[in-house]
Amino acid sequence: MTRTILLTGASGTLGRMLAPRLARKGYALRLSDITAFPDPLPEGSTFVPADLRDEAAVRELMQGTHQIVHLGGISVEKPFRPVLDANILGLIHLFEAARQDRQRIVFASSNHAIGFYERGEKLSVRDPMRPDGYYGLSKAYGELLARMMFDKHGLESVHMRIGTCIPQPTEARHLSTWLSHDDLERLVIAALEAESPGHAIVWGVSANRQSWWGEDDAARIGYVPQDDAERFAPLPEEGDAVTRRFQGGSFTAQDYTKGDAEP
Repeated sequence: MTRTILLTGASGTLGRMLAPRLARKGYALRLSDITAFPDPLPEGSTFVPADLRDEAAVRELMQGTHQIVHLGGISVEKPFRPVLDANILGLIHLFEAARQDRQRIVFASSNHAIGFYERGEKLSVRDPMRPDGYYGLSKAYGELLARMMFDKHGLESVHMRIGTCIPQPTEARHLSTWLSHDDLERLVIAALEAESPGHAIVWGVSANRQSWWGEDDAARIGYVPQDDAERFAPLPEEGDAVTRRFQGGSFTAQDYTKGDAEP
């Protein structure tokens, strides 16, 4: 039986890139976003508009799907209220609907859940989260919500702590954080196909020689990145002193009032 995958945030940059790739792999896709899908629909795909803030709409959206790739919500730093509505309230609606049918969620978490670690520190996914703004805070919340959902209800989820997913790196920070489009595809498919991932957290990063991110649950789901940003080196440093100090880059510098960027 062909599984139907719900892809939220389908009209965003990563959704538009990922949808045709998943369709070519044979997945039946139900694409959804608050705005229309701007490209021709991939073969075997349908599009259903939905606002994640609407609990009834989310429940209806998930009728007949089998797994969810959740890219929806706000993807940049914003004031708390819009982040709360889209990334926290919307996520609650999605997880509550998913647990009714035991639909696995592949969640686009973010490196901004740990953005206030110093550059050069080698991190494990077991290290405490240090979000660099309300956006990163919402991603940390998503990982914790999913932990509770697994412990309490057995709902499986895979959390991709996505770094910088662009066609190629353009600045020095990206030599550590880059996730190629091909590796994102590999990561999503591994997360969908893993036999028993439980509650898994995986660095959404390519096999970069200068990566700051180490131990995670990649082996549990069979994710093996193949690309390396090093082939684009050297690249220039960008941003102010705060941006250059922390792993979260420019997100850490937004509304930063602590003072000197030094420890």
